[in-house]
Amino acid sequence: MAQFERHVFVCTNVRDAGHPRGCCSGKHSETIREALKEAVKNLGLKRRVRINSAGCLDQCEHGPTVVVYPEGTWYGFVTLTDVAEIVESHLVNGKPVERLRLPDGCVNTAGCPHKGAAR
Repeated sequence: MAQFERHVFVCTNVRDAGHPRGCCSGKHSETIREALKEAVKNLGLKRRVRINSAGCLDQCEHGPTVVVYPEGTWYGFVTLTDVAEIVESHLVNGKPVERLRLPDGCVNTAGCPHKGAAR
């Protein structure tokens, strides 16, 4: 099998209700993943782009979180209404959706302004 051009991971981690960091699953990440899969299928990209569930990506405060490889583009606060734009702009045309990108200072750092903030 040929390699995928892009590999998309959607955090679908589940935490107990009331956890201070929240969880992506509680913010409808499964629905977002399914919509991404359906869009990729409908556009005939299934053999070029792979959509997968991921366990915790440790970006809970930014959830739902999506990461696209090989670019390593991290998206945060993704909603169902963002799916078409991510697919068209990034997965089809190779242009990341800047308004959804997490700043470098927010990915895997303790100093992100979203840490501990309720959204």
